[in-house]
Amino acid sequence: MTFSHTRSDFPKGFVFGTAASAYQIEGHEFGGAGRTHWDDFAATPGNVVRGENGARVCDHFHRWEEDLDLIAAAGFDAYRFSTSWARVMPDGVTVNPDGLDFYDRLADGMLARGIKPMATLYHWELPSALADLGGWRNRETTDRFADFTHTVMARIGDRMHQTAPINEPWCVAWLSHFMGHHAPGLRDIRAASRAMHHVLLAHGKATQAMRSLGMSGLGAVMNMEYAEPADQSAESLSAAQLYDGIYNRWFLGGVFDKAYPDDVLAHLEPYLPEGWQDDFEIIGQPLDWVGVNYYTRKLIGPDGSDQFPALEEREGPLEKTAMGWEIYPEGLLHFLRHTASYTDLPIYVTENGLASYDVLDGGAVQDDQRIAYLDAHLKSVRTALDEGIDVRGYMVWSLLDNYEWALGYEKRFGLVHVDFDTLDRTPKASWHALKHALQR
Repeated sequence: MTFSHTRSDFPKGFVFGTAASAYQIEGHEFGGAGRTHWDDFAATPGNVVRGENGARVCDHFHRWEEDLDLIAAAGFDAYRFSTSWARVMPDGVTVNPDGLDFYDRLADGMLARGIKPMATLYHWELPSALADLGGWRNRETTDRFADFTHTVMARIGDRMHQTAPINEPWCVAWLSHFMGHHAPGLRDIRAASRAMHHVLLAHGKATQAMRSLGMSGLGAVMNMEYAEPADQSAESLSAAQLYDGIYNRWFLGGVFDKAYPDDVLAHLEPYLPEGWQDDFEIIGQPLDWVGVNYYTRKLIGPDGSDQFPALEEREGPLEKTAMGWEIYPEGLLHFLRHTASYTDLPIYVTENGLASYDVLDGGAVQDDQRIAYLDAHLKSVRTALDEGIDVRGYMVWSLLDNYEWALGYEKRFGLVHVDFDTLDRTPKASWHALKHALQR
């Protein structure tokens, strides 16, 4: 199976890349990294499949050269990676030289292979020492994050093509503090509301820290999920609109409108920290680009309760991935249009991909569903370009099969199969098909 789209179908200079995150691939037991709230979350029975954690994962810490070679061999232009706060600062404050040295080597390794480094400062692994002080509920965490950002980028910022402070603020705040599915595993509306604000404040302070270093190419990366009403009843329409507000409009509004959407604010304002209205000048720091992470849609209806948000997800009819997520490429086109309505900044699709039921057979993995998924979403990007939307790049999630957070090692998102016993890497059919497409 091949791609119907090739590099020549996109504008000159359009950036094709792949992505991964620190805790999911590096191996947190190596290199003097400190304990994170994900280690604590995984050690608590019932939180993560089989109690699995990120101690070894793909051992990218030692095998990074092999992994960068896979990126270069596929013809990708860029690698979107993340830095681990607890690797660089094991207690959230004190610098670990070995952590900085690792990211220094990684940056040089990318450039030596002609790969553009695209960094994310935070992909969810908060140092446990800061979690003990309240984590994202605590305003002081935003200052500690700015310090971390300054420390890392003072070392490697001169070589970054692009940098974003925080990956997927909805996951950092709502999924983790209201729904309880990710570390720290809270189900508390006050905690969630404060995290929803503080994560954006941290984004703004980190952006200021990088500007003080003379850096450019700074952006914001937000995950977006299409909310489809389960039916055409007024209750379902309202529920889907509220879901969209929490998931999508809160973060876009905070950064680009310097305001939160009224429908969500009506419920969260009583729990926001004192003086929250005064933080928008920091939150709304000028940016150079914006990133869209997109995977799926959800059918949303009312849950019959009177407790905010009073909505529930319904089973949808579309083809699904191994995550049980519906495949809906039209949603990516929607969010490219939607993001362009907030800002005229260049847009990058910073994550897009799927988990599939991949089987290594005879030294190969035939992941046709992944090829079809990526091809359909690239079609949406191509349509957006035809409409005049300034899309500059597309990043596939992910380079390697990895630690899929609360789902442990069961879900495989990689273009490259990883045997988690031997750590052998095997490029899948999707990797080979992308290599062919990027050469044309």
